[in-house]
Amino acid sequence: MKIYTKHAPKVFGPYSQAIKINKLLMISGQIPINSISKNIPNNISDQTFLVLNNIKAIIKKSNFSIKNIIKTTIFTTCLDKINDINHSYENFFMQENILIFPARSCVEVSKLPKNVKIEIEAIAFKK
Repeated sequence: MKIYTKHAPKVFGPYSQAIKINKLLMISGQIPINSISKNIPNNISDQTFLVLNNIKAIIKKSNFSIKNIIKTTIFTTCLDKINDINHSYENFFMQENILIFPARSCVEVSKLPKNVKIEIEAIAFKK
């Protein structure tokens, strides 16, 4: 089942925000675009937090919760800022009362859509 919410950025290519198959939710890479203002924050910390909130909007629309996220993949153009990314990432999950973080990969890439500094994709599973 295709998932779409207006509370996350619209897709700008031939893909879905997420696909739900039974108890599995595959969330496409999200970038830090505010779905209302269309603004992109300048710093990596704010970008990270916004991306995670965009993922949260998709999760909620799918009737999943943040605690159902089992894996994330982070793509960043600036691995030198990993401490800032980690700080925002940890704060986001702590605010959701998540004490066991999802499995994660982090990869530096040369460029991302709209020249953002970070993109995150996620996989969620509901028992």
